[in-house]
Amino acid sequence: MLTLDEKFRLIEEKKKQAELGGGEDRIKKQHETGKLTARERLDILLDPGTFNEIDKLVVHRCTDFDMDKKKIPGDGVVTGYGKIDGRLVYVFSQDFTVFGGSLSRTNANKIIKVIDLAMKMGAPVIGLNDSGGARIQEGVQSLGGYADIFYRNVMASGVVPQISAILGPCAGGAVYSPALTDFIFMANHSSYMFVTGPDVIKTVTHEVVSKEELGGAMTHNSKSGVAHFVGEDEEQVLMMIRELLGFIPSNNMEDPPVKTVTDDPEREDPELHDLVPADANKPYDIKKLIVSVADDHNFFEVMPHYAMNIVIGFMRLNGKPVGVVANQPNHLAGVLDIDASIKGARFVRFCDAFNIPLITFEDVPGFLPGTLQEFGGIIKHGAKLLYAFSEATVPKITVITRKAYGGAYCVMSSKHIGADINYAFPTAEIAVMGPDGAVNILYRNKINNEEEKAKIVDEYKVKFANPFKAAELGYIDEIIYPMETRKKLIRALEMTENKTLSNPPKKHGNIPL
Repeated sequence: MLTLDEKFRLIEEKKKQAELGGGEDRIKKQHETGKLTARERLDILLDPGTFNEIDKLVVHRCTDFDMDKKKIPGDGVVTGYGKIDGRLVYVFSQDFTVFGGSLSRTNANKIIKVIDLAMKMGAPVIGLNDSGGARIQEGVQSLGGYADIFYRNVMASGVVPQISAILGPCAGGAVYSPALTDFIFMANHSSYMFVTGPDVIKTVTHEVVSKEELGGAMTHNSKSGVAHFVGEDEEQVLMMIRELLGFIPSNNMEDPPVKTVTDDPEREDPELHDLVPADANKPYDIKKLIVSVADDHNFFEVMPHYAMNIVIGFMRLNGKPVGVVANQPNHLAGVLDIDASIKGARFVRFCDAFNIPLITFEDVPGFLPGTLQEFGGIIKHGAKLLYAFSEATVPKITVITRKAYGGAYCVMSSKHIGADINYAFPTAEIAVMGPDGAVNILYRNKINNEEEKAKIVDEYKVKFANPFKAAELGYIDEIIYPMETRKKLIRALEMTENKTLSNPPKKHGNIPL
């Protein structure tokens, strides 16, 4: 029989074995490829000394292919809970040094356990992915493990925030768990995601493509829109996750965390006076307005490399987090297209799910015309943004800075689809279409020369290309000076703080997908 001291020694040995993962050689190899280990990542992500590990000594139960002779405590994933800025979070970190981080039935159970705990306790789940995929030796058991995780991702969606960091390979069925979470981070040059790899693609379609081109960080951040953030290295990714969590609540029953602020809520910015050019066809950077009004000029942009004609992200106003959706006149004149509509819609739905008020800055000439857009389903995809704004019950405040034309005016959180407060700059133009297009239709075959057309266009601008008609009808609550945007937004947020609105009872709506 073992003495008490021997039992303690045995526990320590097993703990050390678990902490070594695949062993010194594999850890060295991990470092040589520029990657951190599963435990090193958690040390950076979590507040020092707060990590509590769960299932540290779990081993797989596979006996095929001599696997019963290869058992490592922890079995390729480190799971547990800790704190970020003093707030509880649940984490799992895949360990590539153990069987290539492959998913076994038992380490799937470990991940399931932390997601279930997160749901019970109302805390975010953060997954650090670095895995070769399903453990082939286990066959369908491994696949079942993935499906069980996917199911929990869906059940947790909109209940607790779910964040995924891709810090190595993530391929095949493994990609669908991150895809179901709220935000995906990737590390540049060391992470990749794809359903089928370059070799399979070459065999089936004869296309030759590298891992980086097919599923690298910039591919998914700029082309596919699968990922939301890219960091230059793992440390930056982990710091970005910490920053993101500062804007969002722990669960859907809480309000976002409020921070002490020294930035004057009444602060005005005279530089905004000239932000919107007098010439309606000249571009400007909407981010200058966002950064100007934000507390301490801090704007945390989401998906900055994708669909750049729309800007989304988080900022604080008088210490309280808000979600920002803004047309970007600097890119494609700020039009709405398929990618921008999808990008905006998902962000709006996230903010609504987690009680984050929405601020919309609008300068939109319409939807992007063309066969590519129509054949790609712009009607269906544009409707997603319309649906998301209409469905959202959080406080919604809209500022029209310049163009608000046609159906796009309706879609961008107009008064008609439930916005609580709608402001307009004096430069706002709210109309069915731009003056040139309107005149061409209204005076078809009645204009004799360019001089006469120019005069009629000017008359149309005076009558319709302004915010006054909409203000007369109550569609605009107030015409404000650009310099006072910050204080007007803060006052509107204070006014809407106790908003209560319930949509009609139903199982769920049928958003156009």
